[in-house]
Amino acid sequence: MTKWTVDQSHSAVGFEVKHMMVSKVKGQFDAYTADVEAADLTDLTTATIAFKFDVASINTRSEDRDNHLRSADFFDIDVFPAITFQSTAIDKDGDDYKVTGDLTIKDVTKSVTFDVEFGGKGLNPWGVEVYGFEAEAKINREEFGLTWNTALETGGVLVGKDIKIKVELEVNPAA
Repeated sequence: MTKWTVDQSHSAVGFEVKHMMVSKVKGQFDAYTADVEAADLTDLTTATIAFKFDVASINTRSEDRDNHLRSADFFDIDVFPAITFQSTAIDKDGDDYKVTGDLTIKDVTKSVTFDVEFGGKGLNPWGVEVYGFEAEAKINREEFGLTWNTALETGGVLVGKDIKIKVELEVNPAA
């Protein structure tokens, strides 16, 4: 098994959620770690994948909103400072993959499946192999204890239940 390093300058871990039932708020976690081990990244079925997101690094481009998300109303970072994901099964799906694993948010763990698209492989200008992947999953935030909301005068709620998680990775062999 080869250990692979996530190139964080060419990768992102983000999310989006409905706002006021009419638009989307997008954000990301600026600080995270990833452990990827695989015999061959052109065949992800050989891999084990683990992520840890530092919830304090949440960034939605609104300091007030980010502080609210860090509070006990949402992530409660003083008690639950990290979100984790550990793969449990990886299946080939045509040219792509289904990566299933345990996602833990606020001490609630649920099985989540990411649809993963292999973006390709190449050599960077320094002769290092790089591989690209895009992954996406949808979760119901309330199932993970993220239940804060407020009703709108016009009907509906301020924050949607469904969260789309998007991960874009560029990885290369660990030095």
